[in-house]
Amino acid sequence: MTTTTALAGASPVAPVSKAKYKSPTARGRLPVLVLFLPPALLLFTLFVILPMGEAAWYSLYRWNGYGTPTEFVGLRNFTVLFNNAAFSQALINNGLIIVVSLLAQIPLAIWLAMMLAHKLPGVVAFRLVFFLPYVLADVAAGLIWRFVYDGDYGLLAAIAGFLGVETPYVLADRDLAIYAVLVMIIWKYFGFHMMLYIAGLQAIDKSVLEAAEIDGATGWQKFRYVTLPLLSSTVRLSVFFAIIGSLQLFDLIMPLTGGGPSNATQTMVTFLFTYGVTRMQVGLGSAVGVVLFVICVTLAFGYKRIFMRHD
Repeated sequence: MTTTTALAGASPVAPVSKAKYKSPTARGRLPVLVLFLPPALLLFTLFVILPMGEAAWYSLYRWNGYGTPTEFVGLRNFTVLFNNAAFSQALINNGLIIVVSLLAQIPLAIWLAMMLAHKLPGVVAFRLVFFLPYVLADVAAGLIWRFVYDGDYGLLAAIAGFLGVETPYVLADRDLAIYAVLVMIIWKYFGFHMMLYIAGLQAIDKSVLEAAEIDGATGWQKFRYVTLPLLSSTVRLSVFFAIIGSLQLFDLIMPLTGGGPSNATQTMVTFLFTYGVTRMQVGLGSAVGVVLFVICVTLAFGYKRIFMRHD
């Protein structure tokens, strides 16, 4: 009774205000932000925001890159752009590269990752062999494959001569050139996605797979109902990289085909370089940059909002 009375008469403890309380982590974060955020914002503004603004401004002018742009044409550059057959082909090629990356490159990467994720003798050497094309510079890879496809002295010509068949001039054929580019893209980038999947597979708890095996699951059932769902976040990240990378292809294509023959292998970025830089149509090239930026931003934020909101 006495204890109850004493507790009842005691003054209540004032609750700690969450607004006034700051954890040591929060207090230590402020100097870091003050020290590092302004230089980062300055660099981002100088090398990202201002160039984007200038590109949007130049796209409203007819300008050859010399002096100050004075001939204002409004949205005429965009009208010319979407009525240009070469740009339409570039859009189709970018879409085709995305489709092939999703339907061929990523499944191949998952298949190889499933074989190379286990700790076996010599497995590191195989990972290195498949990952080396990604490490190789894009321009160097384009030159290597240009030699491979060479109809006179290349590897393809040697194989055709050995088999006694007529040598195909792949890079000179308007119908075949884009498929030559697609083969090179798969070879170049599937190793990067393979390493992503190997990392994801190694993070899966082995006891889950062992439990599925004890329950009598086959290899395909373990992959379909256990491995793939646990690998879903890695797959979404890989798909995101494949889509955005497919929209920005440039270094591989220029040394291989230069966008030819007859604009058959143009992408949006090679089209920008060909018409905006080489032909000095800076206004038209800036319009391509604006369109490419809008597409990339829309896809990036839309994909993250829809598919990666929980990652």
